Parts: sequence; structure tokens; C-alpha cells
Amino acid sequence: MIKPRTPPGIMELLPREQIAFQRMLDVVRRNYERFGFLPVETPVFELSDVLLTKSGGETERQVYFVQSTGALANAAESGAGGLPELALRFDLTVPLARYVAEHEHALTFPFRRYQMQRVYRGERAQRGRFREFYQCDVDVIGKDALSIRYDAEVLAVIHAVFSELRIGRFAVQLNNRKLMRGFFEAQGVADAEQQALVLREVDKLDKRGADYVRETLEGPGFGLPAEAVARILAFVEVRSQSHDDALAKIDAVLAEAGASASESLRAGAAELREVLGLVKALGVPESAYCLNFSIARGLDYYTGTVYETLLVDHPQIGSICSGGRYEDLASHYTKSRLPGVGISIGLTRLFWQLREAGLIEGIAESSVHAMVALMDEAAMPQSLDIARRLRAGGINTEVQMEPKKVGKQFQYAAKAGIRFVVLAGEDELARGVVAVKDLLREQQFEVARDELASTLQVELEQARAMAR
Repeated sequence: MIKPRTPPGIMELLPREQIAFQRMLDVVRRNYERFGFLPVETPVFELSDVLLTKSGGETERQVYFVQSTGALANAAESGAGGLPELALRFDLTVPLARYVAEHEHALTFPFRRYQMQRVYRGERAQRGRFREFYQCDVDVIGKDALSIRYDAEVLAVIHAVFSELRIGRFAVQLNNRKLMRGFFEAQGVADAEQQALVLREVDKLDKRGADYVRETLEGPGFGLPAEAVARILAFVEVRSQSHDDALAKIDAVLAEAGASASESLRAGAAELREVLGLVKALGVPESAYCLNFSIARGLDYYTGTVYETLLVDHPQIGSICSGGRYEDLASHYTKSRLPGVGISIGLTRLFWQLREAGLIEGIAESSVHAMVALMDEAAMPQSLDIARRLRAGGINTEVQMEPKKVGKQFQYAAKAGIRFVVLAGEDELARGVVAVKDLLREQQFEVARDELASTLQVELEQARAMAR
């Protein structure tokens, strides 16, 4: 006998846990669609040379390659560098770039897409880190240009999603890579490659602390003057407390730079001001967004607005949603310039973290609303008819197919999370009624058979209203 076990780094759920996770997926999908985004799915695997065009190094070491039977002996099954021809996607951004480039002439721009699928990374399995996990991405892709206004709309999408998830207070933290680059230029960090390295170190501020970042930037790898490092650290510690405070802090950065403010600094400041104004017009409350000049996002392809979303009362959980603006999504696949802006929610890890922190119920009520009990074999036709009527009335219904003691049928329904048990014995059938046991309220009542579905619908709607 082989011991049944799941591979490490996999979140496999029991049915009612899966229902809770599925409902989170439904909330994300519903809000993406409310903002006019269209669904896209791409294959779980891509051609290796396409998938790894913009990658390498650490990313390549985390990729799962697909090896078909006999492929090792068949050169036609190998891609560039002798790697297997196919590889599992490690995010949804590279597949999106390939998708837009391949279908460019069939798409309408700006192209508004959402994608909610599993991705795969060969990371070291550890608590809360997964090798297979859901990403829920939303992006707007433009042709040649894309208005900064979409950056504000994406923030409004984030607010809508997490407001409906009801997981506690959260704040979308904003920054702008142009503003950061302009500030670094004024501190003598003018080289684009060095700026990227400095940005990566600054992005570690919240995780590693100011002393670590200071020692790194003053050390042999960077060799920045202590005064410049002090100004950089003061800059990245800036946080806003309100909408007006955010605008004031942007003005303060420009005022400090004075006439020597670079074009990048001015452009980043202007973009941030416009995004903030539009976010307010979109009705996002001031408590849900703020400036954080330490937010850089580690990926180099971000060029403007960047986002990190944190739970206010549980910052230890880290970012629950991140993303930003990029100037050219698919430069490796097409000569067309395709700028865009988007965000990603790692829902598997988020679900696990929220459950561990006690911020959500990890087990949901069943998606089955009612169970029709079977009293004896003779009642089978009536039980099936009751179930048919319930389903026609919008009530998800299970039927007991074998007669058992009533107590055991109640136990089964309770363990399965089914709220209503419908009982139709000889006496009830003769009077044209059924008995309903409400396991949630621990009450039993009778209702006319023809009114059963509508009665249960009212009960379910009242429960939903209370939950809201």
C-alpha cells in the first residue's frame, strides 16, 4: 500500500473549506467584472523560450518544466539551451504579454482583462509558502499610450474587492517610480542600473529595517555618502495621514528640490497628484489610501505608479495586493508599444494567512441549503418531487437516497453544514404540508408543500442580510 499524501507546498482543502475559498474567488471576480474587465485564461504551460524570455537566474531555477514521455531522447521536444520545450507558468504577467502580442489585432484597446488561475513556483516549501497557488490579476493594456487615469481606477478596484471581503481595515499605499528616480538623481544616484539596485534595497526597508538599508547603501557595493543616504532614508519614511496631507508631502518634495528638480521628479509628482484627485472622485475614502515613499516594488518593469495593500491592524501579514504601471508589456514579442497598469492578489496565500490570523471563517456553511430526509422506501417518489420543487425555486437540495433513522439523518446534515432538513411523513403528506428542521436556529416548523421553496428563500435571504 502506498501512503496517500499531498506534495509539499500545496493547499488542499476539505469541501467546506473549499467553499469558503471559492466565495473569496467569487468576490474578487464579481468586483473585477463590475469595473468592466473581461475574463481571460491562458494554458497552464507555455513554450519555454516564450515563458523565460524576460527571465533567468532565480526565476528559471523556480520553474517547473514539463517533460513528456520519451522526450529526453527526442531533440524536437527540447527548446532553447536544451531545456524541455514546455514549462508551467510562474505568474500571469508573462502569459498576458504573450497573449496580447499574439492576439493584438483581434483585441480592443484599451484591453481590460482579469485572470484568475493557478501558477507554479518551485520554491522551498515552508509554512504559508506555496508551490501551487491562485493569482487573481487585473490589468488595463493600452496601444502606444495609456492614460494615468486608469491608475486611479485600479486603486478603486482594490478598494471594492477588499471592502466586500470584509477582512478588516486596509490601506492601499501609493508611490511613483518616476518620483523616486528623480529624487535619487538629486542625491547623486543618476545611473539607471544603480537606481534599480537602490530601489531594490529601499524596498526591503519594512522587512529588514533602516539600519540594514543604511549599512548596505553606505557599504562597498554602493558607496553612497552618508548625507545622501540620510536624505534617502528620510524620504522613504514619508507617510501621509490624509488626502490633503498626501498632496502637501508631494509639494514638499518639489519644494526641497527647487529649480534643480529633474523632469522625472516633476513627472512623478504630477502623476501622483492626478491619481490622488481621481481616487477621491471615485469615492474611495481617505482612510483607504495613503502615500508611502518606501514602496518601490522589486520588479524592474514598473515605471510609474506602484501599489502595496496592507491590513492596518495586521501589518505582519504583509502585502495582500500589489502591482503598478509598466511602459511596455510585450517588447520581447512585438514591436508595438503596449503600456499598462495592473495589480495581483495571491489568493491562496491570502486565504491561508487570514485563516491563521482568525480574520475569516475557514469553514463556510454548505452550498447545499436543504436536505430532504427519507422516512421509508414508500416515500421515495414524494421526496424526489419535493427536491425537484425546491431546486426549481432556487434552493440547492440534496436527497437522502436510503431510509435511515431520523436522528442519523439530522447528524449527517449537521456535519455537512446543511441548514434545513425537510421531513415528509405520512401525516404531513396527508395534510399537504412538510416539516422543516432549521438546524441553525434549532427550531422546527410546518409549511405548506407549495410554499416550501419560497419560505426557505426568505429564511436564506434574511441570513444573508444579517451577514452583510
